[in-house]
Amino acid sequence: MTHDLVATLRPLLTAEASAEAHATGTEPGDLEQAVWLRLLERLDTDGPPTDPQGWLRRAVRSESRRTRRTTRLERPYETEPADDVDRTPEHQALAAARGRALRDAVRRLPGRCPSLMEALLSPMDLTYREIAGELGISQGSLGPERSRCLGCLRRLLTPEVAARGARG
Repeated sequence: MTHDLVATLRPLLTAEASAEAHATGTEPGDLEQAVWLRLLERLDTDGPPTDPQGWLRRAVRSESRRTRRTTRLERPYETEPADDVDRTPEHQALAAARGRALRDAVRRLPGRCPSLMEALLSPMDLTYREIAGELGISQGSLGPERSRCLGCLRRLLTPEVAARGARG
């Protein structure tokens, strides 16, 4: 039943998401992904909609409005310049060494991870939307991709980080 519903709604969802995505400034794939998720949630709670095409159109418009609201409210974090006056040369040298070790490990990551991590570490404080546009991937894929890349980075850095000695 679910497979038939998905197969029936896929072309309509693709068309509706493509039409609405431009107005919201988002990717059609992200909009489709959000609507598929809403459909799955609905199937779990209320079962299939009685008018699937009408429900789908309303869901696309609702997600589109939500995306516009979110975009309007998103603001980059305000960062204050680091106060280097209180930092000793030793602190500065250690921070620079940690930064170099991190950048070296990021360059050794597989696949798209180096470019994703560089974008996330950028001092420009890019939003997920900007990163997705820069890398040419879906905004909805950034979170899972970031988690995978951070796991790889953690495994790369573990041998380089000195283990604490036994206590007591």
